[in-house]
This record gives sequence, C-alpha cells and structure tokens, in this order.
Amino acid sequence: MEYNEMLQEITQRLVDGELVSITISQPRLKSNDMKRVKLKPLELKGVYHIQLEYQYERILKHENLTLDEIGIKLAQLFEDFRQMQGDFKNEHIQVQLSKKNKVLFKTTKNATVKEVNLAHNRKKHYLLDPDIAHPFLIRLGVQSPDGKVKKQKYDKFKQINRFIEFIDDSLAYLPKDRTIRILDFGSGKSYLTFALYYYLKEMKNLDIRVTGLDLKKEVIEHCAQIANDLGYDSLEFLVGDINDYNDESAVDMVVTLHACDVATDMALARAVKWNAQVILSVPCCQHELNRQLDASPLDIMLQHGLVKERFAALATDAIRAELLQLVGYDAQLLEFIDMENTPKNILIRAYKTGAKASVEQYARYTAFTQFLGATPFLENELKDFL
Repeated sequence: MEYNEMLQEITQRLVDGELVSITISQPRLKSNDMKRVKLKPLELKGVYHIQLEYQYERILKHENLTLDEIGIKLAQLFEDFRQMQGDFKNEHIQVQLSKKNKVLFKTTKNATVKEVNLAHNRKKHYLLDPDIAHPFLIRLGVQSPDGKVKKQKYDKFKQINRFIEFIDDSLAYLPKDRTIRILDFGSGKSYLTFALYYYLKEMKNLDIRVTGLDLKKEVIEHCAQIANDLGYDSLEFLVGDINDYNDESAVDMVVTLHACDVATDMALARAVKWNAQVILSVPCCQHELNRQLDASPLDIMLQHGLVKERFAALATDAIRAELLQLVGYDAQLLEFIDMENTPKNILIRAYKTGAKASVEQYARYTAFTQFLGATPFLENELKDFL
C-alpha cells in the first residue's frame, strides 16, 4: 500500500464515523517532546468531533476537530510519528512506516461490532488544580477566598496554566546544582511572574531567584507588597528599563511578555548575551518591520493596512526565531493562548543548544530579509554572535 493510499483509507474510516480509538506513537525524531497522540470520537453541542490527546512527558493537551479538519491533521501526525494502532467498529488496523514512508498496513476483523462512546466526560488537566486554593491566585483576584476560580477570571486562569506548561517543559534545560536565576522583563501586573515563582518554588521546591522588571513604579510597588505579604523572599520587583538593566552577567531564564515593538528584541538580545538557557517571549506591537516593508511582489497584500500589519507581525516573529536559531538556540513559535482570548497569542520559546548554524541557514535568512527590505533591530543587536 502506498503512503497516500494509507492516509486516504484511515481518513475515510474517520469521516464515516467508524472510529473507536486510535493511538499514534513512535516519534520520528528523538527531540520530539510529544510521545504519542490518542484519538477518540465525541459529540460537542450535537456535532460529531474527534478529540486528540497530545501526551508529553509530564502534561496532556487536548484539541477537538470536526471531520472536515481531521484529514489534514492526520497527515501532519504521520509526518512526526511512524506507528498507529486503531480500533474501529468492525476492525483493528495497525500501521507501521519506515523512514522513507514505506507502509506496513495490517487489518484484523473484529469478532463483534464495537460500540462508539461519544460522551465528553474529560476533565481538563491543569498543572494548577482549579479545585485547590493557591494563595497567589486568591491575592490576585483570580480565585475567591474559598479557592474557587472566579467565572470572570477563568480565561486568565487558563492563560496562567498555559504559561506554567511552558515553564514545566523547560525544566530539563535549567541547572540543578545551583540557584536558578530568572528575569521577567516588562512584568506588568505580574500574574505570570507570580505563577512562575509559585510553580517552581512552592510546588517544585527548586532553588530560584526571580526578578520582575517594569517601568511603572506604582505597579512594581504593588507587586512587591504582594510578594512580601505572601512570603516570597526569592522574588523581587524593580523599576527599570530593559535596555538599562546591567546588574547581571549570567541568567538562566529570561521571560518577556508583551514588551512593545523592539523592547522585545532588546530583551531577546540581552538573553543571548547572558547565555540564557531558556527564553520565553510573547511579543507585542511589532511596528518596526511594518515601517520597513518594501517587497513589490507582495503589494496585493500590503496595500491593505490590516493585512500588512498582521503580515509584518508574523514575519517579525519568524525573523526573531530564525535569528535565535542562528546564534545557537532551538527556537519555536507556539500558540500561547486561544485566539478567542487574545490576538497576541504567539510565544517564542528558545532553548540553548549551542548548535552552529550552517551556511545554508545564513543564506536563507539573508534572502528572506532582503526580499522584505528588512534591517531587523535584533540582527544588529546580535551582530557579535552571528
């Protein structure tokens, strides 16, 4: 059986509503954080969906797709995995792929027709349990004094948990034999700064020292008072600008959330210069490239202000991730929180690997920026590392 024929066979069974359960496993790359994916059918508001459960080493993530979306997703999964075990109403199917996508397709008929359970009885798994009182969430007004998540704050609670997932995924890259130094630039009201501290210090019992930095004196004073009241003695808040903070020679993790325009680039550059092992950045207000864009083949897009703004933002983050790759990081652009909650939902996650970039990588980057007419601020900031 050919590879595309196999995809069509499995997809057709899913579209026909035959699915009982599927497990897709055996990652093609050892670096793949995802260990396996499980699929099962369920009904949401009267509509048939397929739920995907992404299993990582320490966390689970879920996604619900309609049937018109599942074919593309299945193809994407087989790009990352080489094995499938699938139970359907009338048969069991086993798929094994070679490195070159040679297909072993084995099907066994069931003795009896299996029943499909469409009940949606899953409880969302959060690293911060919503049924447990967390002192910092109560103090920040996300939970009520009795530990219940406030209805109007549930989106914020989900955002905090999503951020904690990224922190948890980063643990393997942080030192284990000394104090972990963490800086949060542009910490603002510091929901996520407190979450980071609480998870690493209170829940994981790690030796950390965290500094939140922001320009707003009143906000910093308020956050410092909360940290003091909660007894978070390894968490400090300082008034200051990203570009003027020179109190460190080395940092393990740099976090920058919603720093506007090139302030994000300043923080990324500073993280690289400090040899930070982990960088987590959610950019905001990417204006620099919007002003520079000069690519006549894209005029059909760029003549529309809204489209130009969004394209420039996406291209800016792609350039940032590529520059981090060029200076020795494994950089990815990931969804931070659902678009329905905030349009600023891309997170740049970078882990220090020290890998040397190839000539081809440099050439690809240069071709892209020249095509756009871009002279990125971050490129200039990192010129000594490129």
